[in-house]
This record gives sequence, C-alpha cells and structure tokens, in this order.
Amino acid sequence: MDRSASISLWDEKFDFPVMEGTEGEMAVDLRTLRKKSGYIVFDEGYGNTASCFSNITFVDGENGVLRYRGYPIEQLAESSSFLEAAYLLIYSELPTEDEFGEFHGRILDNANVHVAMKQHYEGFPPDSSPMAILASMLNALGCYYPDMASNNRQQDLATFDGASGIVISKVRTIASMTYRMARGLPYNYPRHDLDYCGNLLHMMFSEPHNPYEIKDEVARALDLFLLLHADHEQNCSTSTVRMVASGGANLFASLSSGVSALWGPLHGGANMAVIAMLEEILSGGISAHDVIEEAKSGKRRLMGFGHRVYKNFDPRASILSEAADRVLRALGYRDPLLDLAQSLAEAARSDEYFIERNLYPNVDFYSGIILKAIGVPPDMFTVMFAIGRLPGWIAHWKELAENPNGHI
Repeated sequence: MDRSASISLWDEKFDFPVMEGTEGEMAVDLRTLRKKSGYIVFDEGYGNTASCFSNITFVDGENGVLRYRGYPIEQLAESSSFLEAAYLLIYSELPTEDEFGEFHGRILDNANVHVAMKQHYEGFPPDSSPMAILASMLNALGCYYPDMASNNRQQDLATFDGASGIVISKVRTIASMTYRMARGLPYNYPRHDLDYCGNLLHMMFSEPHNPYEIKDEVARALDLFLLLHADHEQNCSTSTVRMVASGGANLFASLSSGVSALWGPLHGGANMAVIAMLEEILSGGISAHDVIEEAKSGKRRLMGFGHRVYKNFDPRASILSEAADRVLRALGYRDPLLDLAQSLAEAARSDEYFIERNLYPNVDFYSGIILKAIGVPPDMFTVMFAIGRLPGWIAHWKELAENPNGHI
C-alpha cells in the first residue's frame, strides 16, 4: 500500500509520497515541493533532511547503534581489522580470503610515493598545518595517475579498484612524511613485512639506527581507532565528498575536499580539543572533582563528553575505552595528562548529574588518550582521523558515481 503525506499551505493542500529507508526509517519525499507550491524547506544543518539513498552506514543516535553495511560496529571491532572493514564499506560485503588477499596486495604494493612527490614537501613551510599538506598532497597524487583522475566518470569507475588501493596505502606515507618533515627528520620507507598499522607506526617513529618497537596492543588499538572512524553516515566531510563528486570530480579531488571539511574543530578536531582542555586543567592545578563541579555549575564546558548524534551512549567509546586501558598497560606509560583524563572519566561515570544527562566520555575523548599515549602529537590527530575515514569517503564516492540517476 502506497503511503503519502500532506502539507497545507494557507488554503492549499499538497500530497507527497512517503519513502522507506534501508533500515526502515521513513521520509517524506519533498523533491516536488517547490514545483507544486513555490515553497522550499528550510532545515539548517540538514538535521531532518535526507540528501541521498545510501546503503553504506546506519546510525541510530537514540539507541546507540552504528552499523557498517548491516554489521554492528561491536561485531566488526571484535572480529575484523580496519582493512576488512574498509573492504566491507567499499564493496558491500566482507571479503573472502582470496578477495582480501587481492585487496591487501594492492595496498601493500602501493605504499611508496613517486620520488617527485618528495619535492612538494620542500615548498611547504615547516610549521604548515598537517591537514593543509594532506589535502594538497591527496589532490597532487591524482596528477601522478591521470588515467585514474580523468573526471570522466566511466573511466574513473573503470580504474576505481586501483585508485582506491593507491589512496588507502599512500595516505599513510603522506601522513608520516608530513610528521617527519615538521621535525626535520629523514623520511622512512615502508616495509613489506609489516601490516597496515605497523607500517604507519614504523614510517612515523623509526629512526635509522633505532627501529620503532611495534607492540601488538598499540598496533591493535590504532587499528581499532581507524576502524571505528571509517564511516559515520552523512556528516560534514562525507557530505562534502558526495557534493564534490556529484559534479563529476575524480576520486582524488573528492577525497581532498573531505580532508578540508574534516579539518574544522567542530568536526575532526574534537579530539585535539580534549587534549587542549586536559593541558589547561593540569596547568591550573585543578582536581578532577573540582572540574566536574565546575561543569555541573556551568562554569566549564567539558570537551569529549556527550555527543550531538548519540543521545544515550556512543558505541565506539566503550570499545576505545578498553583499548586505551590495554595501551597504557602495555606501554607502562605514566603521564599526568592521561591520569587526569582517566580520573575525569571515572568521576563523570559515577556522578548522577552526568548519568541523568547521558554526558558520557565519547569516542573523541578516548581517541585523544590513545593517540597521545602512542606518541602522536595533537597537530596530527585529525590526520589520523582522516586516514580512518578514507574508506568511508571512498565508498560514498563509488556509491554516488555508480548511480545513473544522481544529481549535481
């Protein structure tokens, strides 16, 4: 039975069809509203507007649900790696052993960047924002693969498998070169004997005569961080990627636009704000108890608590909370900043004010702790977020590019 909805404007009534989404959510199809009535819908921030059909990710903020292609995030975090989740997002199904071998091979074989790309870094001031460099270098990467960045949709789709493997692999190399350039350190070449996260850690932190010791707990925590950030429905950066792609832009250009959108402190920079808050509290000599009381009285805003989408709990936060504990134990790492973070989290979880308002530590709170413990500086936090979000952006580019009925 077809469903419909009506809108009354003054003395006129207009009927519109009702649509059902991938997870049973309902929507009123208002695409003909302007044609029928001369009116449009105002919805700042698109909080109540669906901009597309998508089968990639489902978020139910009221009930703390996040699913990639129908798989609960808890199941993927328990049983899959970041690259397996990336394959799932991009190709709709978890890979078979052979499929994953081919996918992993493309990533393994493409870690090095063209030698000429190293000259790009000489043109950036040492204190350049790592996100500015990442956006620039991803766009420049397309210059080295013109047959994959043609802005001809059919040709770009035909070369999509190669292009996606190149980007997922080389983004680590670009990120690590950015980190080391800012510190005047020589670049490290990727190694074939290391997995995805192990190679990223090696390229960032190894020294010529002192290879970085890769602890399993650290590599797994970083892998979880990337997996949990791989996609999150139609957020600011993902919507940007889809908008740029809707004009026919190639994968590299579209991904570069996503990096630029993620750069903002209200989006990808939230975990940096957590560390900045902790440093300010620590330098002021304020106890965790006093900080909680200040937050309850309205004198202080706690960064990394609560979530705009998740109204009860963030399913990613509980997963990263356990990973943070494992990392800190494995490293035997003591840092007053991290001690303060743990004290704040424990105090908030046991305080009725926070419990009643669902002001729980969110994914940004724990991701900041993990990255800080690993040794990633705050100015690289959003770059790490971008590495994790890349497969989701790629999946959305592919979904839009394959839709013959898509609109700019």
